Amino acid sequence: MPQIPMTLVRRSVTVLAVAMSVFHLYVAFVGPPNAYVMRGSHLAFALVLAFLVMPGINGRAERLGWLDLLLVFAAAAAALYPSANLAYIENRIYYVDDPRVADYVFGGALIVLIMEATRRATGWALPITAGAFLAYGLTLGGQSVGIMLDQLYLTTEGIFGIPLYVSATYVMLFILFGSFVERSGAGQLFMDFALAIAGGSSGGPAKVAVITSSLFGTVSGSAVANVMTTGTFTIPLMMRTGYRPAFAGAVEAVASTGGQLMPPIMGAAAFVMAEFLGVSYLTVAGFALLPAVLYYVAVFMAVHFEARRIGLVGLPKADLPRMRQVLAERGHLFLPLVVIVAVLLGGRSAAFAALCGIGSVIPTTWLRRSTRGTFTLRAIVEALEAGARNTLVVALACACAGIVIGTITLTGLGLSFTGVVLALSQNSLMLALLLTMLAGILLGMGLPTTPAYIVQVALLVPALVKLGVRVEAAHLFVLYFAVLSAITPPVAMAVYAANGISRATLMDSSWAAVKLGLTGYIIPFMFVFAPSLLLIGDVGTVVLAVVTATVGVMCLAGGLHESFFLGSARWWERIMLIVAAFVLIKPGWMSDAVGLVLVGSTLASQRWLRALPAGPGAAVQSTEPK
Repeated sequence: MPQIPMTLVRRSVTVLAVAMSVFHLYVAFVGPPNAYVMRGSHLAFALVLAFLVMPGINGRAERLGWLDLLLVFAAAAAALYPSANLAYIENRIYYVDDPRVADYVFGGALIVLIMEATRRATGWALPITAGAFLAYGLTLGGQSVGIMLDQLYLTTEGIFGIPLYVSATYVMLFILFGSFVERSGAGQLFMDFALAIAGGSSGGPAKVAVITSSLFGTVSGSAVANVMTTGTFTIPLMMRTGYRPAFAGAVEAVASTGGQLMPPIMGAAAFVMAEFLGVSYLTVAGFALLPAVLYYVAVFMAVHFEARRIGLVGLPKADLPRMRQVLAERGHLFLPLVVIVAVLLGGRSAAFAALCGIGSVIPTTWLRRSTRGTFTLRAIVEALEAGARNTLVVALACACAGIVIGTITLTGLGLSFTGVVLALSQNSLMLALLLTMLAGILLGMGLPTTPAYIVQVALLVPALVKLGVRVEAAHLFVLYFAVLSAITPPVAMAVYAANGISRATLMDSSWAAVKLGLTGYIIPFMFVFAPSLLLIGDVGTVVLAVVTATVGVMCLAGGLHESFFLGSARWWERIMLIVAAFVLIKPGWMSDAVGLVLVGSTLASQRWLRALPAGPGAAVQSTEPK
């Protein structure tokens, strides 16, 4: 079969990607059009680009054939059909008026095309999931083809539902913002900033990885992308200073995964959560702030204890950038993040905040000579193209997740599943939380974070709420485990990415990542039982929760991860640290008092035993990998 010249394809992709970005910037500036127009245009751009960028039956970037070109035109027509027939769509009575033949043709085609494009972008898991729900709706769900088509294609309760709305309205803009920030040189700023803060301390390179990944994760929103961006520098640096390869890769994977949970800019699922909860994105960021900080405190302390345990030292001061110099040369590149936070605090929408952030990036680079020439016309075009390309996975996943959500809503499967969870847990909240955790990890292993979260919201969150969990805590609980699946074996994508750099064995890296991220698996249980960790409640309760939870996660890091606190921890000290952590996690003055007594006892024991041998690892020098 004749092939289309790839030069023409590449130019077409650039033009379409830039057009997609410009369209969304224009809409954010003047205001969104009709829902079908906005979401249909967003989906049309995503499908067309997907079939151009990822052609071929195997989903690889092969030469574009005429069949792929046919899919491009079919996808555009099917996605824009509701917009072109807006009066008909808005005036018909859904579930009452029978769909027309054209509705069946274009609607059926769009469902198939979305599943195929999603397969090319994310693999088989999500399309198979959507197909299974479709089959359920048409068989056990008792729905006709016409009713299913009505729900999924001719209303805003299916493909054109909330997930696609969030992708079109918020996510696209924040991904664009991240693309511009990356090209401004902020990545180097984050790295130098982290080196200046922690590079000289014990095990400094690992701490640099934690700080850099948390900063970079706020603008990337992708664990794998974060690993591949910062890990290429931090993982070799950790290995050179004495960390074993498996541990170095695990540090980067766990730290990068937390970026999706760290405000001010989290992953795409956070924007979906804001829509589901009916609150502003800033409110969701407020809920997520303290748990994310606790997550990174735990990882930071774990790498610190590991460094102390095996005797690693920091980098030579002569090799480290000075904080004053870093801020003088590139500190102004933090300003776009400040702009976004300020606009959100001013009560404006997340979309407007992203627009302001994007608009501030280029003028910000003009403030210093070292960055003034960063944005040429070509760099701007590349940023616009990269923003559109990076949106494809999210947009397609949201459209495919819309098929799942539409089916669940139509068939009432969510209510049935709630009954199953309640029956299995026998109305035990802890057992229901454990079942939800397992389901979230399993879903997250096969799906990207956003659709994994969306499916859980429909199937699992109602059961938790019915058992008395605050709705905010229930949503954040399922989000955490959708995110943590990136470091959970056997499908630990962030660990796989880090392993490609560290060259460690997969089993060693996976085990090290689970150990490092173990506190992250416990934090969701903490805020379910203590909503004050979501900054909900009076000031005194919140402050007490912050202090005790911080001490608790530090104790967990010492007791569970590296058997080290002030010195090598003996078995009874480890037990005291772990027990102290769990009683500090539990809200209440009595449990807090018991926890603090245990922590004090451990500190006293460590200080009293300091003169005794600290363990075989204490004498290891920083140049000797463990």
